[in-house]
Amino acid sequence: MADTARVAVYIDFDNMVISRYDDVHGSGRWRRDDARKHTPSVGSGDEVARKLAEAEVDLGAIIDYASSFGTVALTRAYADWSVPANAAYRRQLTDRAVDLVQLFATSGTKNGGDIRLSIDAIDDLFQHADITHVVVVGGDSDYIALAQRCKRMGRYVIGIGVAGSTSRALVAACDDFSIYSDLLPGVEYDTDADPVADTPREPDTDDKDDARATTKAASKKTAQSRKPNKGKAAQASTLLRRAIQVGLEKGDDGWQHSSSIKSQMQRLDSTFKEKSLGFSSFRAFVEDHGDMVETRLLDNGQMEVRLR
Repeated sequence: MADTARVAVYIDFDNMVISRYDDVHGSGRWRRDDARKHTPSVGSGDEVARKLAEAEVDLGAIIDYASSFGTVALTRAYADWSVPANAAYRRQLTDRAVDLVQLFATSGTKNGGDIRLSIDAIDDLFQHADITHVVVVGGDSDYIALAQRCKRMGRYVIGIGVAGSTSRALVAACDDFSIYSDLLPGVEYDTDADPVADTPREPDTDDKDDARATTKAASKKTAQSRKPNKGKAAQASTLLRRAIQVGLEKGDDGWQHSSSIKSQMQRLDSTFKEKSLGFSSFRAFVEDHGDMVETRLLDNGQMEVRLR
């Protein structure tokens, strides 16, 4: 991205913490555990506190990813910060110069965060014309209209959500969309994973055994989510072919630059990330499809691709 790119980041923190907890421990588990009333702690005797620690959201990974698009000009996080599960993150957020927006629950557990976030984002775009990129962290379908409006205002929209709890329509509305687990350092995840099934198990009589079983189950789930997904790989292969064919339809000759093919793939499917499929680079991804395409290197080191 150009050095002049300036990024605004908006984090629906409640949405991320809840979605991540359910992703790690099972759909609907946040509500059943009443996790909002607990404080994350690895060594705590409180089982829910340990589960919160296992499902900790790495805000640094999110903000670092946002910075890859340009200078992060502002970052806002929306939540009820009086809730113990959220309050535990305040130091981490303030250390990254995140503006914490307090939203008290107005009805049950609802705090209107999506509305406030959307209003603030549009207001910021009018006040700060230099903002070129908008990052929306949260998979709620309520942000579809925000993404569409930002694009109409000429901004590049990046979405970040948790696997299994992100609206497909929101993914389509963004210029680029990433699954949160793909952003974690040193870890490659399946971006098409569904939430963990909430499979009941027989209770253990010993509390320590129960704690170990819970941790083991969470670790097993995390390991499984890192395995390559055959369905996702097949979809990526189809996407590669479609992107090359689209380039041909635009009147190009048989050979196309790999960079333009990748850009077209991301326009067709904003969730495409070669690293989530286990490839270190897009070139490695293309070369793995030797039965579909042929490649050649130019004198400047760039790669061109065409269908066989």
